[in-house]
Amino acid sequence: MSPLAAYGLLAHGLIFGALASLLPLGILRPHAALAATTVALLAGIAPVMHATFGTPSVTLLMLAILHLPAKPMAPLTYPGALGLLAFAGLFYPAALGWGSFDPYALGYQPWALLAALIPVGFALWLRRMNTWLLILAVDLAAYASGIFANLWDVLFDPLLVFVAFCIVLQHHVVRFIAARRR
Repeated sequence: MSPLAAYGLLAHGLIFGALASLLPLGILRPHAALAATTVALLAGIAPVMHATFGTPSVTLLMLAILHLPAKPMAPLTYPGALGLLAFAGLFYPAALGWGSFDPYALGYQPWALLAALIPVGFALWLRRMNTWLLILAVDLAAYASGIFANLWDVLFDPLLVFVAFCIVLQHHVVRFIAARRR
């Protein structure tokens, strides 16, 4: 088994555990997340997720890990999710060939992309967004490990974009329900 496949299976097990931690179980929530992670790895749920969704980004894995503790730290909020959706709305069509520029190809020779991440990291540091700075650092360390061939695969993936879409949708549904109650 390749290191990338092993990473994908373990990451999907943790992501499934993070999904299980969304259940309203009170103080049993962290235990349910641990049990769901174990079940996903032993019962074959993680391989099915890996086959369906592909290798998850390290960013998604970090967000899942941050959601596992008894008091989850969820740094992906509505503004960040909306920004990710806007970026994905421009990135994926161009990467799929709807234009002459392929941004995905930049991830194979990522010097320009790494240079663009320097001001991003500096802005995160200035705004004291330490959790996001840690996620970016782990992303870059994962890319430097050589497991991933493309830097974009480390930073985000379609499943992360779907999570961002769900966060934006939830925000709008909650606002709509609140407006209807007035």
